[in-house]
Amino acid sequence: MHSPSSRLRLAAAAGFLSAALLLSGCGTPSKPGADGALQKEAESAYQGTELDRPFDKPDLRLTGTDGQPYDLRQKTAGRATLLFFGYTNCPDVCPTTLGDVSVALQRQPKEVRENIDVVFVTTDPERDTPAQLGKWLQAFGDRFTGMSGDLAEVKEAAKSLGVSVEDPTVHHDGKVTSSHGTQVLAFLPTDNKAHVIYTSGTPMESFVKDLPLLAKGATTG
Repeated sequence: MHSPSSRLRLAAAAGFLSAALLLSGCGTPSKPGADGALQKEAESAYQGTELDRPFDKPDLRLTGTDGQPYDLRQKTAGRATLLFFGYTNCPDVCPTTLGDVSVALQRQPKEVRENIDVVFVTTDPERDTPAQLGKWLQAFGDRFTGMSGDLAEVKEAAKSLGVSVEDPTVHHDGKVTSSHGTQVLAFLPTDNKAHVIYTSGTPMESFVKDLPLLAKGATTG
């Protein structure tokens, strides 16, 4: 259903980027960002896709899993942060992606684990209340937190990162699905910018290899 991760490193125009890294988010395609030219493979130490022009961290302020206001920039400033958009009722990519990240974190030494946050922003805020998010994310570990709130703000933040988020769809049988991009964006602690992107199907071992680099803010020189 979802295309495997690719380590393409291409200097690309916006249109070519969208075509080369087209992803499916719970059944609906999304387009990666148009602002980052991808680096050549030989120049990157990362398993994920390292960007020549990193993305700014969005100014997103919603509600955290503890029911308190959560300012993404403020809460994660100076910390390596993996950001992912999805929803708790997602049938495939959300739990498998977070599960891979969780296992990869468990395989890291304490000093790496404690310097990485994973932030899950729901694309289905009507059903994913802060309490529901918190309960669901507990299964993945204590480095995972969630954000829930105004969907228009979520969509705008995702768009700034090249991640597609659509309004939830109610089907004839009453089932609700939320289509979203499957990119995991990795922000470095040094400048709070997303330097690395992981596409759907990225092997867990790639996260294992990259997390120590992300924790210390490594970039390709």
